[in-house]
Amino acid sequence: MHILVMGAGVVGVTTAWYLRKAGYEVTVVDRQSRAALETSYANGGQISVCHAEPWANPKAPLKVLKWLGQADAPLLFRPRLDPGQWRWAMAFLAQCTSARAAHNLRQMVNLGTFSRACLQALRDETGIEYDCLTRGILHFYTDPAEFESALEPARQMRELGCDRQVVDVDRAIELEPALAPARDRLAGATYTAEDESGDARKFTQALALMAEAAGVRFQFDTEILGFDKARDRVLGVRTLRHGHHETLRADSYVLSLGSFSGPLARQLGLHLNIYPAKGYSITVPVKNEEAAYQVSLTDDEYKLVYSRLGDRIRVAGTAELNGYTRTLNMTRCRAIVRRCAELMPEAAYWDQAEFWTGLRPATPSNVPYIGRSHFGNLFLNTGHGTLGWTHSCGSAAALAAIVAGGRPEVDFNFTGL
Repeated sequence: MHILVMGAGVVGVTTAWYLRKAGYEVTVVDRQSRAALETSYANGGQISVCHAEPWANPKAPLKVLKWLGQADAPLLFRPRLDPGQWRWAMAFLAQCTSARAAHNLRQMVNLGTFSRACLQALRDETGIEYDCLTRGILHFYTDPAEFESALEPARQMRELGCDRQVVDVDRAIELEPALAPARDRLAGATYTAEDESGDARKFTQALALMAEAAGVRFQFDTEILGFDKARDRVLGVRTLRHGHHETLRADSYVLSLGSFSGPLARQLGLHLNIYPAKGYSITVPVKNEEAAYQVSLTDDEYKLVYSRLGDRIRVAGTAELNGYTRTLNMTRCRAIVRRCAELMPEAAYWDQAEFWTGLRPATPSNVPYIGRSHFGNLFLNTGHGTLGWTHSCGSAAALAAIVAGGRPEVDFNFTGL
């Protein structure tokens, strides 16, 4: 069976890898010139099962209201005359109950734990290199109220098998001495030893080469325009490449186009509630090896994640719900640099920051769409929000099992099952 995968980000490439391992003929189509040039290009770098608390929780509505109008707010909602944005926002509010948040957290922990194990197995199998560090993730808090509010989600995660331990300030600095300059500002921390970090772009591009060597065909510089369909079957994907229109045909298709999955799916009558959450990152050269962190960090108050990628530091985060624009907002860029320089002034050359922004495909619940659509030969693997890198291998392995007619080895609400 020939399967066409739409999208060559980390989710699309891992999907192609696992499908090829299962014995399928696979083609990957992407509008860019190579893999991982959009949302997977410069993300936060964390494999973070511990980052499972949904954005939509009982405390979220008041926080969003408080941040309205603040250009450097961690979560910035810019109202637009966009029905899709408002549908997403209303669905988000509906998810902000204790019961829904607990349900969604369980989904995220289950998928994250499974996916991390899949990544580790893939790494052992292939020896793939991507600046991987397996030193855990430390969530730190400078606001006592934020620290207190993190205790219950951490407890829930422990019950679900994610060992997110609460630690005091002394233990946090013992785990990561780079936080010592901020000792007087820290209120507490949590630590998940099993979590990891690494460069998603390096991983995706290296895995794409391995997949190609294994027989996967990549067709880049190809824009996907729409579909040919008949009743409950997709017959082909209409594309534009170098000025030439072509319809690509396969037996089955996988939609993994991130934030652009929703508009394309609507052509088929599929309504995927995905909206782009524009995230920012900075990449900075290390200045002082002893002052630069090795444990991946999460600054929950400012919604920032920190990863060490060889001789570079990556800091990413914040979310801006403002349509499909990828224009850099320098107020938000400077806010990231300012926070980093305050906490770890000697860790990096903060004045040399390389700025980047990408559109993360967010669902109101934070739970992605993985599984079969109501078209018999169209599968979904999209809507992973900020956790595409974390969930990529598990999502792909699960989808390969579904395509084969089986049931994945993880408790998760897959579409179509």
